[in-house]
Amino acid sequence: MILVFKITFPITDPILIFALVLFIILIFPTLFKKLRLPEIIGIILAGVAVGPNGFNLLSQDVGLSIFSQTGLLYLMFLAGLEINVREFVKNKIPSITFGILTFAFPFVFTGLLFFYVFKLSFIASLLISSMVASHTLVAYPIVGRFGINRNRVINVIVGGTVIADTIALLILAVVSESAKGELDHIFWLRFVGYFLFFLLLVFIIIPRLSKWFFKNYDGESGTEYIFVLAMVFLSAVIAEYAHIEPIIGAFFAGLALSRHIPHTSPLMNRIEFIGNTIFIPFFLITVGMLADLKILTHSFPLLLIIIALILVVVFSKYISAFIT
Repeated sequence: MILVFKITFPITDPILIFALVLFIILIFPTLFKKLRLPEIIGIILAGVAVGPNGFNLLSQDVGLSIFSQTGLLYLMFLAGLEINVREFVKNKIPSITFGILTFAFPFVFTGLLFFYVFKLSFIASLLISSMVASHTLVAYPIVGRFGINRNRVINVIVGGTVIADTIALLILAVVSESAKGELDHIFWLRFVGYFLFFLLLVFIIIPRLSKWFFKNYDGESGTEYIFVLAMVFLSAVIAEYAHIEPIIGAFFAGLALSRHIPHTSPLMNRIEFIGNTIFIPFFLITVGMLADLKILTHSFPLLLIIIALILVVVFSKYISAFIT
């Protein structure tokens, strides 16, 4: 009996896709750890290699997109969950300061660069400035691995990140609606209404519901974990309808649940284990799949833009941190 395996690229067999991703998660972090390089870089580079702009082994299909979105939400949720709320409140002034500065400096410098140097339109410059001014906590798993995620500086950075991202994403929402021609009084009324409902959900409904749930279902590990995921995605969905990015909703869900999930509890260990071993690596792989390194050699003007962006981001973010 002869078995013939016929594989087309990109791979469409869901079992084979999942197996390939699991082997990437298994091999590349270990390899880069041996090389004394960040494991995250290994996973992202693996995503570049297997993506449509690499060897075209994988494509951004629905399954991978779901895992990718889940990984990003999980990353922000873990950041909120790890924060000591009392420390967060105590450090609110430096967090707000850092958040405003780490948004304002990149936003202004990038806007001036693209409007006056690269001659883009005002709306295009505004759009790119908002994207550059925001940042994600992609290195947060490294911080967690070193055990310093409850450090005061980390609290300030995470708080500032949420503030900067919220401002940037609100501007993106306004620009997006403006491009559609829907920026009228109905948009603002809907936005305010959804935003108020989002705040009600995060700061009143979720904490009270969580208190009741953990009191009545204490010890039912599987049910507790599903409840936590349900609250995260509910908060993300409401945030999305409020024209706030779902990652902000996931972060605030983490803040709301942090009082009810002890850091040394089995539930916390389960949340961190599943997130760091499955969901977040999936997100990092899909980040790599978006990259097209060939354009670095095919387009010199684009290479100049990339270099200019890197210099502006590093300089402006450093100045923000230094002033804070």
